[in-house]
Amino acid sequence: MNPSWKLSIVVLGLLAATPAIGQEKPNPKLAFLDSKSAGADFQIQGEYIGKVGDTTIGAQVIARGNGKFDVVAYPGGLPGAGWDQSQEKLKFVFETKDGITKAVGEGNETTIANGVIFVKHGDYKGELKRLHRESPTLAKSAPEGAIVLFNGTNVDQWVPGKLEDLGLMGVGTRTKQVFENYTLHLEFRTPFMPNASGQGRGNSGMYLGDQYECQVLDSFGLEGADNECGGIYSNSKPKVNMCYPPLSWQTYDVDFTCAKFDADGKVTAPARVTIKHNGVVIHENLELKTTPGGGRSDQKPGAIYLQDHGDPVRFRNIWLVEKK
Repeated sequence: MNPSWKLSIVVLGLLAATPAIGQEKPNPKLAFLDSKSAGADFQIQGEYIGKVGDTTIGAQVIARGNGKFDVVAYPGGLPGAGWDQSQEKLKFVFETKDGITKAVGEGNETTIANGVIFVKHGDYKGELKRLHRESPTLAKSAPEGAIVLFNGTNVDQWVPGKLEDLGLMGVGTRTKQVFENYTLHLEFRTPFMPNASGQGRGNSGMYLGDQYECQVLDSFGLEGADNECGGIYSNSKPKVNMCYPPLSWQTYDVDFTCAKFDADGKVTAPARVTIKHNGVVIHENLELKTTPGGGRSDQKPGAIYLQDHGDPVRFRNIWLVEKK
């Protein structure tokens, strides 16, 4: 990327949605479960790709409620698809006024309309088009010999069962069985909660062994911390933030090895895990520590637990293959 362009950009911090005087304060717990009811801001939010001059740029547009947006630009492409993390991300604020969504900041005439970001900032011009990415393992079928934990028809493998509308699994449930060493496939969807932020935005968790949490959260466009989507809570942040926009179906593919014990019950080797988020490795052979919120902390084999953190996160297509 041309360094003079970077220097010419006003990098703006995140801007919370603040209601005007006399306006009702937005409800941070307002959650949309389908795109048809999600409103105009949802149609602007998402991922974009294109060129500014000769440079390929990926962008993630994050809705912040009331027509306000944060936009993160990635030189080289999107996370997991071109951006190599060596080039600094650029952050902007956009706002919709009088039906026009435009960058906030003097000299920046960039707008978003009809699924395109029209870049016009000084001498730099270009177009980034909205796209919808899908995980390469989305809808992956359970192989022969797998234990099908949830296929949308019943919750017989879970307690308490949390079968929701459209044959989806709700939160706050764990498998009846405990598992030691396995590979796991799980698909999840966070709700669209434009007025919420941080841990209040589509929060849940996938607990391995009922004691090691891989965070489920709407962390689209964020930094990728250990308490964000893909993070092993209080243990390790993901190698890259592969979180897709809310209401997108996403995948976790897990290779888990339980802790080992000697004859006296002392731990001789900690649990380890490799996790792919939307097909990209975010943890590789990671040594695990127990995290709070699960049902146990003894490092012994445990259930798969889907945490209830008060938000309507949904799950589907969950299966597991035990390893000897």
